[in-house]
Amino acid sequence: MRRLDEIGMHMALPGRAVVFKESQPAIGVFVVCEGQLKLSATSRDGRVMILRLAGGGDVLGLSAALNNMQYEVTAETLEPTILKSVRRADFLEFLQTYVEVGKNTSRVLAKEYHEVFLDARRLALSGSASGRLARLLLDWAATAACGKPELRFTMALTHEELANMAGTSRETVTRLLNQFERDKFIVRHGASIVILSADQLDLLAG
Repeated sequence: MRRLDEIGMHMALPGRAVVFKESQPAIGVFVVCEGQLKLSATSRDGRVMILRLAGGGDVLGLSAALNNMQYEVTAETLEPTILKSVRRADFLEFLQTYVEVGKNTSRVLAKEYHEVFLDARRLALSGSASGRLARLLLDWAATAACGKPELRFTMALTHEELANMAGTSRETVTRLLNQFERDKFIVRHGASIVILSADQLDLLAG
C-alpha cells in the first residue's frame, strides 16, 4: 500500500467529468476511491450504450493497460469522485514486484468478465423492459447494501441513461418506475431508492 501511494496520484473530479475516452491509448489505470462513474461505448453511427457503473474499489482501464491497447470504453463521473491514477509503466512494475497484486489483478479481471456476462444476459434473455429494469435495480441495491438487510441506493443516472442500460425508452423507464412505486415494489426519496419487495422485482426479472 505504501508503494501504491508512492506511484499513484490522487485525482478529485467533479460530476460529469471524463476520466478517459474510448479509443484513447491506455496511459494507466485508475482506482476508484470514492464516487460513481458510468462506463459507455459508442457505435459507428454515434449511438452510446452505458455498459455498467463503477464505484469504490473498482479498477478502470486495467485490461487495456495490461494489453497495451486503447481504452475500450469511456469513463465519466456521475458525481464528485476521487481516483488514484497510476501510470501504465509504474503499474506493470508494481505488478511484477508484488505477487499479491498479481493475484488481485486476476480477481479484478475475472470480476469484469462476470459483469460483462451478466450485462449480456440481462439484455439478451429478459424479454420485457420491466424485467430488465427490475434486474438493474436489484443488482445496484445489492451492491450498495454490502450485506445489510435494507436494499437502498442512490440513483445517479438520469432516466435517459437508465433507459439506455435497460434497452428501452426514457418514457418507458419513467412509467415503469412510477408503476413500481404504485405497486409498492420500491419507494423513492429524491434520488434515493429503497427496494421494498425484492421478491416481486426478482419475479419480473426472471
